[in-house]
Amino acid sequence: MSTTKGKGKSAGGGASKGSGSRMLVERVKTARGRKPSSTRWLQRQLNDPYVQEARKLGFRSRAAFKLIELDDRFHFLKPGLRVVDLGAAPGGWTQVAVQRVGAKGKVVGMDILEYEAVPGAICMQGDFLADDAPDRLKEALDGLADIVVSDMAAPTTGHPPTDHLRIINLVEVALHFALEVLAPGGVFLAKVFQGGTEKSLLDQLKQNFATVRHAKPPASRKESAETYVIATGFKGRSDDDTEQR
Repeated sequence: MSTTKGKGKSAGGGASKGSGSRMLVERVKTARGRKPSSTRWLQRQLNDPYVQEARKLGFRSRAAFKLIELDDRFHFLKPGLRVVDLGAAPGGWTQVAVQRVGAKGKVVGMDILEYEAVPGAICMQGDFLADDAPDRLKEALDGLADIVVSDMAAPTTGHPPTDHLRIINLVEVALHFALEVLAPGGVFLAKVFQGGTEKSLLDQLKQNFATVRHAKPPASRKESAETYVIATGFKGRSDDDTEQR
């Protein structure tokens, strides 16, 4: 799989929908023992243009297009930058980051699940909520980061308020880490659920970054409650905090 593609349409425009009504819709028969929900999921995957395009371009997941579309809009992934990818499995976002920061950049990823390493990146398995996780990431990064991205999500419960609080907790932990490792001018991007970012979290973002926005990329399914918060222009820490550890 290529790790040198640039921002051209082949790697950046999202899935092609030009075939429109001519697209052949595949239908999946309900196999004995397979739940109807599993059948619906499989049928959706087979007919999802982003899934098809991901396979065509060698991306490990359709989620790669979410980062592509966010970057095409906000232009934060640039050659030579250093990126930390939290919740990296199966590696789609890491692939995009490697392509866009190039050989002079650096990408470090971590996920609680074991996943195949992405060429050109440092990929680690570990629970980001574990006490040693931040230090492991800092050691691998070996310096400050320009961008911290988080696509982490807790298992859903089916109870929207509970799911919202769970993901906000992950965002808060990711932000705490970002404030420790980002260089001045850095970027923080994280998945949240619609319903908004908690006021305390939003206040903290606005206090530490020049601009804070919410965005839902086209690749995010319409029925999904996920959206993303992107904070740019990190204002930096006090002199005591900026010393390397």
